[in-house]
Amino acid sequence: MDAKQTSRKASTGVDGLDDILSGGLAPGHVFLLEGNPGTGKTTMALSFLLAGARAGERGLYITLSETEQELRDGAASHGWEINGNIEVFEVAPPESLLDAGQQQSLLYASDLELGETVKRILEAFERVRPDRIVLDSLSEIRLLAQGSLRYRRQILMLRHYFARHGATVLLLDDLTSDAMDKTVHSLVHGVIRLEELAPAYGTERRRLRIGKYRGQSFRGGYHDFVIRKGGVTVFPRLVASEHRKPFTRQRMSSGIASLDALLGGGIEQGSSTLVLGPAGTGKSTFALQFLVAAVRRGEKAALFVFDEELGLLFDRTRALGFDLEAMREAGSLQIEQVDAAELSPGEFAHRVRQRVAHLGARTVLIDSLNGYQAAMPEENALILHIHELLQYLNRQGATTFLTVAQHGLVGDMRTPVDITYLADTVILLRYFEAMGNVRRAVSVIKKRTGHHETSIREFRFGDRGISLGEPLHDFQGVLRGVPIFTANAMLQATETMDDGH
Repeated sequence: MDAKQTSRKASTGVDGLDDILSGGLAPGHVFLLEGNPGTGKTTMALSFLLAGARAGERGLYITLSETEQELRDGAASHGWEINGNIEVFEVAPPESLLDAGQQQSLLYASDLELGETVKRILEAFERVRPDRIVLDSLSEIRLLAQGSLRYRRQILMLRHYFARHGATVLLLDDLTSDAMDKTVHSLVHGVIRLEELAPAYGTERRRLRIGKYRGQSFRGGYHDFVIRKGGVTVFPRLVASEHRKPFTRQRMSSGIASLDALLGGGIEQGSSTLVLGPAGTGKSTFALQFLVAAVRRGEKAALFVFDEELGLLFDRTRALGFDLEAMREAGSLQIEQVDAAELSPGEFAHRVRQRVAHLGARTVLIDSLNGYQAAMPEENALILHIHELLQYLNRQGATTFLTVAQHGLVGDMRTPVDITYLADTVILLRYFEAMGNVRRAVSVIKKRTGHHETSIREFRFGDRGISLGEPLHDFQGVLRGVPIFTANAMLQATETMDDGH
């Protein structure tokens, strides 16, 4: 969309939502914002009016369900103040209906006649002459109408009235009176639906979907969003095909000659590498080797840790010669500990994009996908999210490393999520038994971007990091965990470990 077309849109004031709507809301039209109570409708509506006020437009918030004070208190919780170009009009019952002589203690908007309510709404509009209007909520009008035909006619009248005056209108519907009623959908210019999900564990998840937008392209599907102090932030669904950055593909060294030899010379920039193996085999350390090598070359990198506490990670890797804490303090390594129970997949993808697009990270490590899977409602969605994220990173020229812990220690291994077909390179780590000791072996089972060794090498960890031995040519069954070997072969393999770094 060109800048001229975007400038004609009315901004919603919600971070990320204008991007989904291709610039915002078309001025002079009526839009529906629907969702159950607590999904964020009022917060979004206030953001819409505040964005208009910043642009010099007058706003009017007509409330039939909340009091003016409740509305102002809600705005204050986000650090907002409603004044100046925004007026709040509370549709309250007439004073005569609150008189003690009427034998009624309190009446809400639903106790008023529909005609009286609409009359007050129009009077408020004529007095303020706003550019933007919020009507909260349609549930009250639906109850007053007491029938779908009368309700439809009333909404149609309001739509025509507001359209004649060129106002941009946001109708709120909390779906409490009739969640299945789609009467307004056919009358409005666009529909935004908000949803709240309650997982078995962790915080609630919120998402939205654009159900309709006449004459305008928009980003379809579900988009995660959060409500925090300061308003709503929407994380547009990542579409990798929309992001492509030209770069020169180069080969990245791990800093270990024997590991580079196993990989056919190293890892290509703009590719993805999956490090696979059971718990404790060193998946994180292998991936960190490439991350540290990139930082030592003067590049920036990003590390997302799902499973390990950062203090323990710093102490453990420092013993291997990796001072991650110093790299972070120098600004060359961005480290974020991710709580899967508190983070939606959309927000995680957004954070990764920020590290790459705004902070210039060219190497990204996600450790591990087991933790990432915990943030997903189902595995099928996980595969789609990972696919788009990897495609995006590849097209930005970022080299991505991912780890997956398999179930089991030796023999038959089970993978909780199989993404080997998505990754460009797959590094397989295994335990195996030799002379009464548990040893570790590494092999490369896939590399799309070039040749690689088909051999299996033993490796160890020391104060200088990873040490790889010569290929275990005389061994059979290493990947099964119980190899067949000769004494001479074992002696040869042990001797080569001393100078394999």
